[in-house]
Amino acid sequence: MKRYVFALMIGSLGLGTASAQKAWGLRECCEYAVEHNIGIKQQQNQCRQQEIQLSTAKNSRLPDLSGSVSQNFSFGRGLTMDNTYTNKNTSSTSLQLGASVPLFTGFEIPNQIKLNQLNLEAATADLEKAKNDIRMQVAQAYVQILYDMEMADVAHRQIEIDSAQVARLQAFVDNGKASGVELSQQKATLANSKLTATQADNNMRLAVLTLTQLLELDTPEGFAINRPTKEDLDMIANLVNIVTPDQVYAEALGIKPEILSQQLKLKGAAHSIKIAQAGYYPTLSLSGGLGTNYYTTSGLKSDGLGKQLENNFSQYIGLNLSVPIFNRFSTRNRIRSARVDQANQQLQLDNTKKTLYKEIQQVYYNALNAQTKTQSSAEAVKSSKDAFDLVQAKYENGKATITEFNEAKNNYMKSESDLVQARYENLYQQALLEFYRGKDLNF
Repeated sequence: MKRYVFALMIGSLGLGTASAQKAWGLRECCEYAVEHNIGIKQQQNQCRQQEIQLSTAKNSRLPDLSGSVSQNFSFGRGLTMDNTYTNKNTSSTSLQLGASVPLFTGFEIPNQIKLNQLNLEAATADLEKAKNDIRMQVAQAYVQILYDMEMADVAHRQIEIDSAQVARLQAFVDNGKASGVELSQQKATLANSKLTATQADNNMRLAVLTLTQLLELDTPEGFAINRPTKEDLDMIANLVNIVTPDQVYAEALGIKPEILSQQLKLKGAAHSIKIAQAGYYPTLSLSGGLGTNYYTTSGLKSDGLGKQLENNFSQYIGLNLSVPIFNRFSTRNRIRSARVDQANQQLQLDNTKKTLYKEIQQVYYNALNAQTKTQSSAEAVKSSKDAFDLVQAKYENGKATITEFNEAKNNYMKSESDLVQARYENLYQQALLEFYRGKDLNF
C-alpha cells in the first residue's frame, strides 16, 4: 500500500517537515526495539544462566576426579616398630588420586536434568513474552505519533481558515464594510488557533521522543515514520468481521509465550516433587583410587624416595551404598513444600489464562467501539462540513455573524479531530487483536 513519509526535524521553525531521510515502519521499529532493549538483553542473560544450569545437571552423571598431597611432621615421644616408646622425629608424605561415579541416586539426576530443561524452555518463553511486550509498547507509541501528526494537521488547517478570514475582514475594514471589533475578534481567534497548533506540534514531538526512547536511539532529531494513507484507514474502518473473544482466546492459548511459560513451569514443579522424593531412596556409587607414601624417621635409615613410592603404592575400588533411615522428616517436608509449589504454579497458570482472556475481551470491545466510533465520526464530519460550508457562504454574503462562522468552524474542526482519533484507535485495536492471534504487529 502507498505510504507517506513524515520526518521530525528540529529546525528554526520547530515543526515536523517532509524529509527524504529513512522512514521507519512499524515492523522495523519493533525489530529494532527488540534488538536493542536493555530489559530484553537482561532476559537473554537469564536464558544463558538456565543453559549453564542445564549443563551442570547433565554433567552430574560424569565421574569426579580429585588429587591430594599431604605432608606431616611428628615430634617427641612416639611408638616404634618394636612396640616401645622413644623420642623420634618423623615425617611422611602422602600422594592420593581418587574418583567416584554415581550409579543410582533415586532418579534425582534425570529429574534434575528434566527440570533444568523445562526451566530453560520457560525462560525462552519469558524472553518471547518480553519481546511481545516491547512490541506492543512500540505499536502504541507509533500510533500516538500518527494521531498527533493528524491533530497537528487539523490545527494548521484551522490557522489557514482563520488567517483567510482575518485577511478578508481587514479588507472589509479598510473599505468600511466591517467594524474593527469584528477584526479584533477574528485576530483573537487566530491567536488561539496558533496556540492550539503550537501545543499540537509539541505533543507530536513528545510522542516521537517516547518512541525513540523505546528504540534506545540517542536523539529524536531526523526521525521519520511511515504514514498510512486515508484509503488505508478507511479500508480498516470498513472491516466488519471481527473475530469473537472466544475464538481469539482459543488461538492465543496455543501460541502466547506467557501461557507456554507457565505450563512449562507447572511440568517442572512435578519434577521438583520427584527430586524431593529421591531422598527416600538409597544411593549407590562406585569409587576407586591410587595412593602412595614416603616416610622418614630421625636416627633410622630409610629407603629412598623412589623406592618407597614404588613399594608403598596401593590401589582401591569399592561400592558405596547409603540407605536413608531417619533424617528428622526433612525429606517429607521437602516433598510437602514441592507439592505446595506445584499447587501455586497451577494457580499461576490459571491466573495467567484469565488475565489473557480479560485482555482479549478488552481489546475486542475496544475494537468494536473504535469501529463504530469511526463510522459515526465520519458521518459527523460530513454533516459538520456541510453546515460549515453553508454558514461560510452566508457569512461571506453578510447573512451570518463572525460568531456563527467561528462556531460552525469549531464544530467542523472538532468532528475532524474526533474522526482522526477514532481512525487511529481503530487501527491500533484491530492490529492488536490480530497480534493476539499470532500475527505480526503491522499496518
